[in-house]
Amino acid sequence: MAIQTERTMTVAEYLEWEARQELRHEYIDGEIIEMTGGTLTHTRIKTNIGGLLFTLLDNASFILCNSDMRVRVSPTRYVYPDFSVVRGEARLEDDKEVTLLNPIIVVEVTSPTSLMRDRVDKLDLYFAVPSIEAYLIVEQDRPRADLYTRAEEGWHLRVFNQAADVIPLPMLDCELPLAQVYRGIELAAS
Repeated sequence: MAIQTERTMTVAEYLEWEARQELRHEYIDGEIIEMTGGTLTHTRIKTNIGGLLFTLLDNASFILCNSDMRVRVSPTRYVYPDFSVVRGEARLEDDKEVTLLNPIIVVEVTSPTSLMRDRVDKLDLYFAVPSIEAYLIVEQDRPRADLYTRAEEGWHLRVFNQAADVIPLPMLDCELPLAQVYRGIELAAS
């Protein structure tokens, strides 16, 4: 997914401006970051993940949100993860229902242009959100998923890069088989 940086504005200006835009834009401390479309591989991985989560989640207990749902990670930072999941009731910033406050897991599928942002910048952003129990980073160009989970003593990282690997998501009462995440996609082994 290509990322372009644009002009600086206040949170209020951003929220009002973003509501009129066709494309999505993230907002980090005044900086506007345009989120553009992804490749076919990126889209297929997202579709596989979304289909798995839709099938596996108990819709009476969880709400699955795609990249149309903005997440506020701090009062001056707003992002659009590829997926976010809420347990129970969604807490929203206002009655427009476009900004989520309480995801328990966020998922990002990387692209060459977003790889460092997803692995560094967003890692710090998501770690700072008290409701987030897990952050899953899925690579587009090789079969690899990094799962960061919150624990009392800090965050733990587990790497999944073998076709037989299964990603445990106990906060969602389910597991994601890595082979299903990359179903129908030919990638070089890591």
